[in-house]
Amino acid sequence: MELATVITNEPNGNYVVAADIGSDGQLTLRSAYATGGIGSHVVAAGTGATTGPDGLNSQGAISVSASSNMLVTVNAGSHTVTLFKIDENDPSNLTIVGEPISSGGHFPTSIAFNHAGDTVCVLNGGTINGVSCFHVNQTSGLQIIPETTRYLHLNQTTPATTGAGSTVGQVLFSADDTQLLASVKGLLPGPPAVVGYIAIWDIDESDGSLSEKYMPIATPKNGNNPFGFTRIAGENSAIIAADTNDGFTIFDLSDGSKSSSVDVNTLGAICWSTYSPKTGNYYMIDAGGAVFEVNIDSNLKGSVVQQYNSTNMIGLFDGDVASLQDNDFLYILAENFSTIEVMSLNAPGKAQQIQSLDVASTLIAAGIPIGSSNQGMATFIKKT
Repeated sequence: MELATVITNEPNGNYVVAADIGSDGQLTLRSAYATGGIGSHVVAAGTGATTGPDGLNSQGAISVSASSNMLVTVNAGSHTVTLFKIDENDPSNLTIVGEPISSGGHFPTSIAFNHAGDTVCVLNGGTINGVSCFHVNQTSGLQIIPETTRYLHLNQTTPATTGAGSTVGQVLFSADDTQLLASVKGLLPGPPAVVGYIAIWDIDESDGSLSEKYMPIATPKNGNNPFGFTRIAGENSAIIAADTNDGFTIFDLSDGSKSSSVDVNTLGAICWSTYSPKTGNYYMIDAGGAVFEVNIDSNLKGSVVQQYNSTNMIGLFDGDVASLQDNDFLYILAENFSTIEVMSLNAPGKAQQIQSLDVASTLIAAGIPIGSSNQGMATFIKKT
């Protein structure tokens, strides 16, 4: 068995929900683990009311490392992060390590491991916004790395407000772990008018500290709202970002002239992205209820291969691909924690839905508080 995880992100208690991945790619719910923190939800400008089912407006609220057998999640309402140990022989068996630790800011929304699994960095999107990084100690928990709390200085609130200023999207390490990347959505026409960008901090290899200032890489023409993003396979300095303004944007972080935005006729807004090694393609998830399969050629030009609409047109959220032997499977969290949708990625352009797992009724029956704030999707495949 392998592992698929999401978080409930509820203000009266945040839980990690763990499901077994069977050899056929299908899921079986196993357990829910309290994080020791609470969740939160973005609010609307002007009213201050919670807005829509997307609680954090982010990708990567939970992250796993097969290198260190660890899991980490954000607690947006308590401004903390929590570390768990994954039992490699029974991956759905999680053990909390240490105590939840301050995220270094307000309203943490996204978190990521480096490739070795011994460092995590978190992205904060509230009044105090930016990034902070931590050493992973498998006995005592997370320990702040000096000189890694860096600020974006966005005009934001806690919880974050949509429609009133830039909001953060995701944090991720570069392919070679020498840089830390964060997406910041723009706001056009404003006010104030803000162009979205990717913020890049250099990582000092000697002590893990971050450069004092970040380098902003602006979105190319037509793009403005980089949300979730994925490293492009075989490229050290290129990413594909979901863009709620048009469709998706390809960033060449070393040569901006190769960056481009591609318009897509979406059902709602493309917000999340992931990659399948088997098909060699990228899967861009539309909150309106669709998945767009995208191919990127050697010149970093992207095109839509296929569109898959969700069953009953339910809204879709964060997703992740798991590779099991010779097969890849895509796991997507549906809005309001109604289901987890599972697709088999048989070949390029040939994805098929194989399961719609009822999550909500099981959690409600178990007394786990759920609502419309659920977030994240991370899969763990044990290293062999």
